[in-house]
Amino acid sequence: MGGRPVLLIDLLSAVFGLTTVFLAGRNSKYNFYVGYMYTALLFFMFWQKNLYANLILQPVSLGINILGQYRWSHPRKGEESASGSGDLKVSMLSWPQRGGIVALVLVLALVWGWLMSMMGTKWFVGYFPANPLPYLDCCVTVLILTAQTLSALKKWDCWIAWLFVNVANLTLYLKAGLVFMTVVSCLYLLNGIWSLFTWYKLYRKNA
Repeated sequence: MGGRPVLLIDLLSAVFGLTTVFLAGRNSKYNFYVGYMYTALLFFMFWQKNLYANLILQPVSLGINILGQYRWSHPRKGEESASGSGDLKVSMLSWPQRGGIVALVLVLALVWGWLMSMMGTKWFVGYFPANPLPYLDCCVTVLILTAQTLSALKKWDCWIAWLFVNVANLTLYLKAGLVFMTVVSCLYLLNGIWSLFTWYKLYRKNA
């Protein structure tokens, strides 16, 4: 496709990834079941591409998915959705919380990017191939962790984080030669914009 070979795992990751974010944007708790398969597929795909920060992310993502599935289905008192179905309601971060998260993301991305840049070049030479895009890889990784955690807590702000993830992923996947993941990232971006407004309506309904 476009003069580049397409891996089957690339195609499968695109399908499962698009399905899980589509379901999440529609406030469906079933997105977590699809997310488990998506996490496994991404682990093996990033292993093949030597994108270690994103590879390490996958076991952590699994843990966040489990947390999210529990929190969405077991709201605490005062966190119930107005629908009365026993689901967690959509909420928002405060501005101080947003500022703290932005600062934390920047620091973690810089520190982790430096560590990854040393792998295969200064440290463990011959054991790990050098990461071709360490800082971009780690920036995407930290943003994804942030977006996933906010999504697990059903914070509206998660879709702002996902928009940044999608833009960064477009750059990362293009440079890494992941054809279908590039295409699906464009669809993620459109879904993220739509979900931003959908979840805001849910937030206003529960306010």
